[in-house]
This record gives sequence, structure tokens and C-alpha cells, in this order.
Amino acid sequence: MKNYTITVNGNVYDVTVEEGASNGAAAAAPKAAAPAPKKAAPAAPKAASAGAGSVKIEAGAAGKVFKIEKNVGDSVKKGDTVLIIEAMKMEIPQVAPEDGTVASIDVAVGDACEAGQVLATLK
Repeated sequence: MKNYTITVNGNVYDVTVEEGASNGAAAAAPKAAAPAPKKAAPAAPKAASAGAGSVKIEAGAAGKVFKIEKNVGDSVKKGDTVLIIEAMKMEIPQVAPEDGTVASIDVAVGDACEAGQVLATLK
């Protein structure tokens, strides 16, 4: 057995790989133990706009920014879609948690995002 540490999208995993005889089904593919996720040092967040607000809109899942629905300065009501992320071929709206005005959009279309990352702020 061999132990490896692998980093995928900023998450660190300790993996144990067994070497074994092939049963003829596939070319000797190693078996990997279930990875135990560890937290890596987070990537430096993008700087928020100068007038960033105090109400955060965070990513509900890891994915890619698919579409930005609102612009800085737009008024939003609680539940309005501010932007949409795509995760596993699903479009997931990220909504305003309360009424306010969009203070900053901290991502661009096509940016990768992690669950919990601040995508925009309201004031």
C-alpha cells in the first residue's frame, strides 16, 4: 500500500492506494480508500468593491458563475435572484436574503466558486 496526499480544487485528501492482481475486468486499476477531506488554506478572496455592503450573498454550492442578473446599484427584494451558479449541470439561483441595494458583485461570469464564498453584497 502507498499513501498519497492529493489536492483537488483546494481540498486536501489523504489517499491510500492498494496494489493488487487484476481480475481481468480492467487494466490494474488501483483501489483508493475513501478520501478524508482536510481543509487547505483558502485562496485569497477577491477584493470587494469600495462601497461593499454588510449583507453577504454566499454560494450555496461549489460551481461556476453562470449568469449575473443584477448590477451594482440595483434594488432587490428578499428572494430576488442576484446571480446564478451552475453546479453539476444544474442552475442554482443565489437570492437576496433581505431587501436592499446591490453594493458589490465580487465574481464574474465563468469564475469558479466554492460553497460559502461571498459572491455579492447588499446594503
